[in-house]
Amino acid sequence: MTQARKTVVEAGEVGVYHCISRCVRRAFLCGEDRYSGHNYEHRRGWVRDRIRSLSELFGVDVFAYAVMSNHLHLVLRVRPDLVSSWSDREVAERWCRLFRSKSTRERGEAYDAQKLARLLDDPEALKQCRERLADLSWFMRCLSEHLARRANREDNCTGRFWEGRFKCQRLMDEGAMLACMAYVDLNPVRARMADGLEDSRFTSVYDRVVSKRAEARLEALGDVKEPSSNQRREIGQERERREQSAWLLDFDSSESPFADVDTEYYLSLVEWTGRNLRADKPGYIPVELEGLLERFSLDAQSWTQNVARYGSLFHRVAGAVEQLLDYARRRQQRWFRGQGGSQQLYVADRKTA
Repeated sequence: MTQARKTVVEAGEVGVYHCISRCVRRAFLCGEDRYSGHNYEHRRGWVRDRIRSLSELFGVDVFAYAVMSNHLHLVLRVRPDLVSSWSDREVAERWCRLFRSKSTRERGEAYDAQKLARLLDDPEALKQCRERLADLSWFMRCLSEHLARRANREDNCTGRFWEGRFKCQRLMDEGAMLACMAYVDLNPVRARMADGLEDSRFTSVYDRVVSKRAEARLEALGDVKEPSSNQRREIGQERERREQSAWLLDFDSSESPFADVDTEYYLSLVEWTGRNLRADKPGYIPVELEGLLERFSLDAQSWTQNVARYGSLFHRVAGAVEQLLDYARRRQQRWFRGQGGSQQLYVADRKTA
């Protein structure tokens, strides 16, 4: 039975969520549509650019994303604590930039100055805008509606583009977040659309790999005292690539929920998991990665299988059993489905089962 989203999402509270949106028509969101014979590969760029632009306006952190043929995955953290620190003018400017009129766009203006002034003079409307800029449903609405309108214009049709409201799962602890991010980043590998991270374009892990390689290349070019014209051009290109993941969660920042986990650790973990997914059999996990998983009480030996089937481990809430029970009590419910998934993913839960 469909449940109200308020049973999972608490307004005004910092939380991390796994969101999924699927297309309703046979025409694909992206990629090659065998039914119609059309290629929609270019739409992947639409999706990625829209997510990035929304992340710069909303109080929402993007942990991971993957743009698939007929659906998309997002791991998001809503930040009402961050939005509450913004000044009234910053809130008004962000809102006006989010909803620009056609004439404002044609004039090349960031926002309508008159609309901004009216909003600043209306405390109630400004309060509502502040709440919505920290709201998960409004973020997904601004993403889905924009893409639906653009795709419908291209297809010269009207009607629903998405099958319904987005699916949402709350991630209660770092272990659930790490497993879900790996699952989302490895979706193209699991679907046999890519052989590895280097081929998994339009995923957050691909952006991180590109940025990391660009950073290493810039360090090497930095040793050149008098770069040639070709080297200067290459430096400019590598700087652009380095910024490719700047809008995603920075593992190295104080805002990251993962203590002592940097980008290198995460990329190594996802790369190792992806290789084993492609080989259809888990190999020996490196000691340093096993230690990383154990820090979050995750079952290192079953990690690959758990990532591969992560979508079926949990339902509305993901995390250790105690986290699920505690959250159910807070929401005045008896329990949330997923105890079996917890016992699969977490070593401690399996021992106490």
